[in-house]
Parts: sequence; structure tokens; C-alpha cells
Amino acid sequence: MENMSTTKGWNSSSVTTFILLGFVDHPEHQALLFLTFLGIYLVSLVWNLALIFLIRGDTRLHTPMYFFLSNLSFIDICYSSTVAPKMLTDFFQKQKTISFLGCAAQFFFFVGMGLTECFLLTVMAYDRYTAISSPLLYTAIMTQGLCTRMVVAAYVSGFLCSLIQASSIFRLHYCGPNIIDHFFCDLPPVLALSCSDTFFSQLVNFLMVVTVGGTSFLILILSYSFIVAAVLKIHSAGGRRKAFNTCASHVMVVTLLFGTALFMYLRPSSSYLPGRDKVVSVFYSLVIPMLNPLIYSLRNKEIKEACGRSWERRKCFPSS
Repeated sequence: MENMSTTKGWNSSSVTTFILLGFVDHPEHQALLFLTFLGIYLVSLVWNLALIFLIRGDTRLHTPMYFFLSNLSFIDICYSSTVAPKMLTDFFQKQKTISFLGCAAQFFFFVGMGLTECFLLTVMAYDRYTAISSPLLYTAIMTQGLCTRMVVAAYVSGFLCSLIQASSIFRLHYCGPNIIDHFFCDLPPVLALSCSDTFFSQLVNFLMVVTVGGTSFLILILSYSFIVAAVLKIHSAGGRRKAFNTCASHVMVVTLLFGTALFMYLRPSSSYLPGRDKVVSVFYSLVIPMLNPLIYSLRNKEIKEACGRSWERRKCFPSS
């Protein structure tokens, strides 16, 4: 009965603040870790912002594919920014505290952006399938209105699912201890601190991961199966190569994101291992948002050509 009465609201917990341990288990490497994470975060910001401005500034890139890609870069900026600034400032704090509501907000926005990215990658797979299987009807199908609605639907779905997950976790009772052995409020270490029965929260998390992650992954597999079948029908070797190159970057991003996310969230909280899971968390919260624009830029001929045009314009009009 006590547990039921303490799970009625967000303020039912007796814990008002959490302490994030961060990387205290490696005190001799604090300076190196700070510089490494700062470098990764800055590179992520610069590359994603540059990609957004490049796409917006070059009319030849005003196509559905690059519209989705610019939104992916925006999501990656927000996604890493929910974790990185707090983590970096905590390197200089003796006690790395975060309020209960602050922890809930960080989790909500982090998961919301992550799920939105999953939905957006699914939309991008459909866009590539349409471009390759129906090239003559592509512009008629992928209209600006449809692309905008798809992006809005990705955001709404992502944050709605995140709200359900956050509500199931932060309505639990937390009576102490309040020490999170992690560098941000991620699901496994937070759920492990609850004094309540966490079965329902873990069930909600499992169903959400299976429903969202599984459905998105299934759609992606089907899309790329159709894409491969369509590419194999292209008679020109150059055409086949161009089609595969267009999709290869997307496949790499999908594999990285879904692989690490499913590893982290499709497990019971009792299997949480701080050292291993921190490394995995660094990868999907900081490294992947940095890699996404690099993968798309380095493997994309049109992006390289747009960079060249932008460089030429700057040489001709340096004041701009």
C-alpha cells in the first residue's frame, strides 16, 4: 500500500537530488577525459551546424533527402547537448548533483531526441526506397508538404513515447541511496535506485523498445530489401554503384544507433554494469552524433560539391 501511495505524483519521492558519480573511478585520467569529450562535443556541434547551413545555403541541396539530413543534424545537436554540457561542467564540481526534476527533464529530452532520430531514420529509408524504385515519380510522391508532415510526426511520436517512459520511471518512489553511478540520468542506473517495484516500469520500457525499435528496424530491413532488389535491376554499373553509395551511409548510421541502443535498453536493470555501460553510453550519446555528419559528408559526392561551391563563393565574396 505504501508503494502505491508514493507513486501518485512526480513529487512523491523523498529524494530531491541525485549525485552523479561520472568518471570518478578514473581520477588520474580526469583531464584527458575532459579534453577528449570536449573535443568530441565541439566537433559534433561544428560538423552538424556546418551541414545544416550548407544544405540551407545551397539550392541544389533543397531536396527531400537533404531536408531529412538537416533535421537529423539538428536532432544530433540537441541529443548530445542534453548530456555533454552537464557532463563537462561536472568535471570541475566536487559534488556532481542534479535535481530530481532536472534528472527527469534530462531523461525526457535525451530519450525523446533518440526516439525521434529512430523515426527519422525510418523516414529516410522510405525516402531512399522511393527515390530508387520510382525515380520518375519521386518528386510527385515526396512533396514538401509530405516531407514536413513526416518530420513533425517523427518529433511528436518520439516525445510522446519518451513522456510515457519518463512517467513510468519518475513516478516511482526514490527513498535513497541517491547516487547514480553514471554521467547522466540514463534509464538502467536510475531505475536501479527505486524503492518501488519496478516491474511495470521495466515492462513499459521493454514494450517501448520492442514496439518503437523493433517496428522501425523491421521497416528499415524491408525498405533496404526492396532497395537492393531495385538496385539489382539497374542495368548500368555506374547507376548501381551510385545507388549503393547513396544508401551505404544510411545503413552505417542505422547499424551504429540501433545496435548500441538495443544493447542498452533491451535488458533488465539488474544487469547494469557501470564501467561497461558508461563506455557504451559515451558511444551512443556523444560519438554517434559526431559520426553522423562525417559519414554522410565523406561518402556523399553532392555534399563535397556543395562544399566546393561554398568555398568558391567565399573566395569571390570574402566579405559575405
